[in-house]
Amino acid sequence: MKIPEPDNSIQSLIDKHHEAIAEVPRPHLGASTLGHVCDRWLWLSFRWAVQPSFPGRILRLFRRGHQEEANIISDLRAIGIDVRKVSAQHRVDFGSHVSGSIDAIIDKGVPDAPKSKHIAEFKTASKKAFDDLEKNGVEKSKPEHFVQMQVYMAGTGIDRALYLTVCKDDDRIHTERVKFDKDVAGKAIARGQRIALTDRMPEPISSDASWYQCKFCDAHEFCHQSKTTKHVNCRTCALATPMPDSTWHCAKWDAEIPLDSQRTGCESHVLHPDLVPWQRKDGPDEFTAVYEINGVNLANGDPEQEGVWGSKELLANADACASGDPLIAQMRKDFGGRVVG
Repeated sequence: MKIPEPDNSIQSLIDKHHEAIAEVPRPHLGASTLGHVCDRWLWLSFRWAVQPSFPGRILRLFRRGHQEEANIISDLRAIGIDVRKVSAQHRVDFGSHVSGSIDAIIDKGVPDAPKSKHIAEFKTASKKAFDDLEKNGVEKSKPEHFVQMQVYMAGTGIDRALYLTVCKDDDRIHTERVKFDKDVAGKAIARGQRIALTDRMPEPISSDASWYQCKFCDAHEFCHQSKTTKHVNCRTCALATPMPDSTWHCAKWDAEIPLDSQRTGCESHVLHPDLVPWQRKDGPDEFTAVYEINGVNLANGDPEQEGVWGSKELLANADACASGDPLIAQMRKDFGGRVVG
């Protein structure tokens, strides 16, 4: 039997470091996601209702992919390709919360089209994915990447893209030149805007938990098991609304919600009815909901109000909140206690 690695090994410590500084969810619906097959996943992701978490090893792999971009750009410039703008230097914004950052813009020098401008998209891939890409091409093998490039071309007015992928196993390079397809780009952008602005959760691509596109989805547990978000933030709140000018508005405070505040939410958070499995009923006021849990009607809103349960409490232990335990009620009333598990 193999003895497991100690918790204080160098690798485990490095991995824990990366897990501790993992990126927060992006505020916009990114162009890189618009080719995803499922409307529901896009909505849940944009609402920060399902947030994938990765072990440190995977986060280090992501970092390696990002670092590879600098090497690719250096190699392209070395062979005379004029890479002018890179990474965050060039963003495209379509309004209604849809935007993205282009890896690079090439001014000239691409073989077979030396005078044409191209947007550039750089990726890394495992040997298996790389072999499939070489066999079938980006449109069939990596449709999300194909749509991403179409959206970037629409946003820049550049009608060509250079797609370059490096195989992480053996450093092979695959390149494709992709032509602009106005119809593909327009449909993807319109879809993203529609999903971002809709208040109700879209239907999933499949109700079958074993469906191949669902099995490894980060929303699998939500869609096919719990039906419950794990996150309390402004975007999972029924009182917050995404606006066409790419802001969020709070009905409780009648104000625009700053980005930092969106991530934390406030004590008046009311769980969005599509993000919990309980039946919602009319509340005592417009800022308080009532959910039926285990046959008991529980008010959800500001827990400072008597008889009202906070969203964090309901998500931590809905059964305890609905139990009617007098000790819990007394601790909440006398000491401001909260259900936490």
